[in-house]
Parts: sequence; structure tokens; C-alpha cells
Amino acid sequence: MNVMLLGAPGAGKGTQAARIVEEFGLVHLSTGDILRKAVADRTPLGLEAKRHMDEGGLVPDEVVIGLVKERITQPDAQERGVLFDGFPRTIPQADALGEALAQSGLKLDAVVSVEVDPEAIVARITSRRQCRACGRVYNTVTDAPADPTVCDECGGEVYQRDDDTEAVVRKRLAAYEEQTSKLIPYYAEHGTLYTVDGNRAPADVYSSISTVLREIG
Repeated sequence: MNVMLLGAPGAGKGTQAARIVEEFGLVHLSTGDILRKAVADRTPLGLEAKRHMDEGGLVPDEVVIGLVKERITQPDAQERGVLFDGFPRTIPQADALGEALAQSGLKLDAVVSVEVDPEAIVARITSRRQCRACGRVYNTVTDAPADPTVCDECGGEVYQRDDDTEAVVRKRLAAYEEQTSKLIPYYAEHGTLYTVDGNRAPADVYSSISTVLREIG
């Protein structure tokens, strides 16, 4: 079974992906991870990607797709199936992924879109705080430390990450709306789209996702 997770930044995809991998045993395919590994291993595609990164540019789609194609043809991905998380982000990438899967004798069984109200995402992310020392994550509304600037666990400094500010969050949401949200009607036309209400508690969201995956699996 091959599955894709869609959702805006802050929709909770990371939490849901971890549970999907744990229950269904899928290979978690993150383009960031495979890109870093290819660069570290100095593979031909990794070296090509590094050249673009060193020049301060974006890694071209054809390089990313090449890395994805290499990963999905490896034995564990073929045997266990893949969870695509954070890729594709655009229609051209989706077209290329479809071709790569077809060439490998594979297909997408489900695209699960976690739908969350944008204002809820802004509130969720901007209320997030993290300890610099131990990494514990807090929420100023639902799980705040006793002292707003001191970690309950280790006494380290609790701070707000630069990318958790409202201006940055809204910019990321705008980018998602401009590009990646177009994948929702794209996969709906392909008959593989399943939408899930992500405004609920994470356990309830996962219950809906796992029901979908059990039905198609």
C-alpha cells in the first residue's frame, strides 16, 4: 500500500505520519531525508543536488524525482509500501511522481488530506514554545510551563522559534494555498483522495485516517 499525506503546515501531518508508519509498517519517504542521505553518500544525484544547494538555488524537480524513484525501487519500499510526506508540492511534481510510480509498477492507493481551518493553524503554531536545552515542546494555551520562560523538565530556556511567528506562519500558509493545495482537486480527479477533519484531537484524526487505510489495505 502506498499512501500520501497532504495538509497545510501545522496541520499535524508529522504526528499522523509517525502513527501510520508504526501501525502499517510503511516506509516513511521524506524528500529532505533522502536528499541529505544522497548528499552524504555522494551519489551522482546527491552530488548534483549539492551543486545546486551550494550555489544557493533550489534542487530541480528532475533531481528530486530521481531520488524519489531510486528510493521507491528499493526492496523495503517495494515490500512494505511507502508513505509520501511533504512531497509532491506542485502539480508538475505530482505528474512526475505518477510516472515514476507507474514505471516501477506501483500506484498511489490513497491520498489523505488533513483539513484544518487556517486560523486554527495560526493559533496552534504561534502558541508553540520549545526548550532550547532538552527540546520539549509546550503550548502556551493548553500546556504552558509554570514559568513561561523556563522549562519544567530541565530548567532550560523556553523560547518561540523564528518560524513560529504569525508573519512566517501566514507566509507558509499562503505558499501552501498557492501551490500545494492544488493537489487536492488533482487527486480528487484521480479518485484517490480522502479528506479528514484535522480540527479535532490528534487521536480522533488518526482514528479517521486508520479507518481509511484499513479499508483500502
